[in-house]
This record gives sequence, C-alpha cells and structure tokens, in this order.
Amino acid sequence: MILIIVSGRSGSGKSIALKTLEDIGFYCVDNMPINLLPKLANTLTKQQISAAISIDVRNIPNNTFILKNILNHLSNFFTYKLLFLDANRNTLIRRYSDTRRLHPLYNKHLILENAIDKENKLLQPIRSRADLIIDTSDMSVHELSETLKIHLLGNNKNLKIIFESFGFKYGIPINADYVFDVRFLPNPYWDPNLRTMTGLDKPVSYFLTQHIEVHNFIHHTCKYLTLWLPMLESNNRSYLTIAIGCTGGKHRSVYITEKLTNYFRTKGKNVFSRHLTLKKK
Repeated sequence: MILIIVSGRSGSGKSIALKTLEDIGFYCVDNMPINLLPKLANTLTKQQISAAISIDVRNIPNNTFILKNILNHLSNFFTYKLLFLDANRNTLIRRYSDTRRLHPLYNKHLILENAIDKENKLLQPIRSRADLIIDTSDMSVHELSETLKIHLLGNNKNLKIIFESFGFKYGIPINADYVFDVRFLPNPYWDPNLRTMTGLDKPVSYFLTQHIEVHNFIHHTCKYLTLWLPMLESNNRSYLTIAIGCTGGKHRSVYITEKLTNYFRTKGKNVFSRHLTLKKK
C-alpha cells in the first residue's frame, strides 16, 4: 500500500496532481481534514489500496505540534510520501487572474496578494517535511502530469535524470539537486546575429563549439556525473534533477543541457531535458 499526501500552495496544481494520480491507479480523496488521515490510512492498508490524499491550507491545524504528531503517527505504521507543489508569487497571481477564482484565504479584509503570502507562511511546517517539492511556475498541465509520473513511477525503473536549463535572472529552480553555473563561458548574446537565437539553433551551436573552454566544461561535467551516478542510482532514488544556468537561459545553458542530455542518453541512461526560460517565450 502506498500513501501519498499532496499539499501545496493554492493555484500550484494540486487538483492536476490528484487527477494524474487517479489516472495511474490511486484512490484519491480531495481536501481531507488531516486529523482523519490515520483512520483512513488504516482502512486503506487493510484493503491494500494505494491512495493519494489532498490537503490544503484550510485543513492544516494551526498548532504545528498537532501536525507533527499526526505525521509522526503515520510514519510509525505506514510508508507515506509527502508531495508539496509550489509556484512563485507572480505565477500564482496570474493564474488566479486568469481563472477569476477566489483564493481560499481571500476575504474583504485580505486582498489576493496578501492571501497568497499568508498561505505561504501557514504552509511552511508541512513544506519543511516534504519528501518531494515540485515548482510548477513554468510547467503546463501536461508537463506537471508527466513530471509526477517520472517521479512517482520511477521506483521500479532506472533512475530518471532530468537536465534543465535556466536563467539566473529568473532565479535558481528550487527542485534542482545539482546546479552548474556556465556564465563564465563565452556568450553568444553579444553577437548581434545570434542574440535572438537560442542554444538549439545551429549558428549558436557552431559559435560555442569554437571555444575550448566549452568542450572542457562538457567533458569534465560528464566525467564528474559519471563518477557519482552509480552511488546515486544505488541510493534508492527515482529521479535526479540537474540544472544548468547562464544569465538569460537562452544560449549557453540550453546548448550545454542538450549536450549533457545526449551524452548520457548514449550511455543508456533514462534522460530528459527541458528549457525553463525558452518556455517563457
């Protein structure tokens, strides 16, 4: 029996996560009072049913001691995973503006922005105990669904390696296990002919291949990751997220991400790539 507790900030995708889990065979309960968790988990265990329980800010006790006791009680009798979905403030504001839905903490004395900030503070105790945190700020519905499947179905498969490019100007991805900074490499941005292109375009690729430091970085990064991958794979983890960052996330980080992805794919690894800044366009 597998129990997954799904929590996170309102607007971050909890409903999508629950729907995805239901599609892959989990019995799902939405917005369940957390004090009922032990009783439900006990019933599901007897019936050998894997379940996913969604908990939002309204169902979390104000007393963190109560929350701690409930989760500790669960861990004494069950193996559970706590999934926390997050998104940055601006993304949440935009999503609420697009859907015109009311935030669960919204009232006439609390505007949307303040409701989002208050919820973030209230959720910190449960976020701090999360086994997996997924930042959905730059994800589509489909990408969130696929990301969940990669993370949650990976236990019976090989380690999933996710290489992702990003721009430091937008912030470091919070879900990254490793972060590599490639801002020291020659920058195609300063060539007017390459500025509007990306690391996926051949002229940018050609520019970067002309610099020995680019080749050296790729070589030594592959060597470093190859050295430690066996230990990561034997550590019973299902996924590994490696973020590659440059200034804007369009040229160098994209090119390096693709090169690393292709290298480890040729080595038979289960590899995926995504480009966070390019998806913003």
